[in-house]
Amino acid sequence: MPDMTPLPGQTIYVAPTDGTPLEETGTVDTSAPPEGQWKEAWKQLRSNWIFWVSAVLLVIIFIVVLFPGLFTDINPRQAQLSRSLEGPSADHWFGFDRQGYDVFSRVVYGARASVTVGILTMLFVTVVGLLTGAVAGFYGKWVDTAISRVADIFFAIPLILGAIVLLSTLNNVWSNRGYWGGVLAVVLVLAVFGWPQMTRIARGAVLEIKSLEFIDAARAIGATKRSNLWRHVIPNSLAPVIVTATVSLGVYIVAEATLSFLGIGLPPSVVSWGNDIAAAQSQVRSGNNLHVLFFPAGALAITVLSFMLLGDAVRDALDPKAKKS
Repeated sequence: MPDMTPLPGQTIYVAPTDGTPLEETGTVDTSAPPEGQWKEAWKQLRSNWIFWVSAVLLVIIFIVVLFPGLFTDINPRQAQLSRSLEGPSADHWFGFDRQGYDVFSRVVYGARASVTVGILTMLFVTVVGLLTGAVAGFYGKWVDTAISRVADIFFAIPLILGAIVLLSTLNNVWSNRGYWGGVLAVVLVLAVFGWPQMTRIARGAVLEIKSLEFIDAARAIGATKRSNLWRHVIPNSLAPVIVTATVSLGVYIVAEATLSFLGIGLPPSVVSWGNDIAAAQSQVRSGNNLHVLFFPAGALAITVLSFMLLGDAVRDALDPKAKKS
């Protein structure tokens, strides 16, 4: 106890107990369960306007992908050559392209192929990259060396360049592959060169998680390595993987459009934004009837921007350190 004796000329004032209700200001609700990482992330997302803007845009895009008939009853493959390059009107909002196809109908139905390629590629890359990165980071030694060196080989090849070479070869072997065959071919080619980045992200997250105390505690009470990997390490390493997957989805949609623009992606018979942008090259060179290019390119830009905004919002919610920096 400190000496409370007042010095000469000093007075000691003690506040009344009823004026300082310490029991109220210091009360902690110990009955409430602790909030986990995902609940905290959801609270952050709900207060972020970028998340809501991107979520609304993506909901609209997914409705267009799943139910294109709700937006137009015009067949995107029905050509009216007499209306070739006709401009926008009240009946046909986006006008017609050179072949006489309704541009609005093409934009609506083209969303399905482009978004499907992006989602399937993202899922494939995430699964393969998460598994290989988790195994490499957790077991280490020769397993880590082998997986890392194979990933480095593929990582050294640029995504678009590797996809061009592989798809060009595939087109010579399997030219008539139809709608789903064309989609799966592009998905597999992009996934072949896209998984190393996800492997690196997952490996780094696992290396950080596996050295924490709760992993040692689980091992001390008898948990096996495999159990630790699947029950503790991988679930707690998902945050950076989810952020990377969300952002990369937009990248893969752009990659599909680029490959289709070059004429080696989806077959010309498939209605997609990339094919329509490629078909509008002559209008770009002439500088006339640019609506043929503007609308599919605008739909592609809005979709990619939505996924990028969602990725930024998810990153801020799951990685507070990145937000501070």
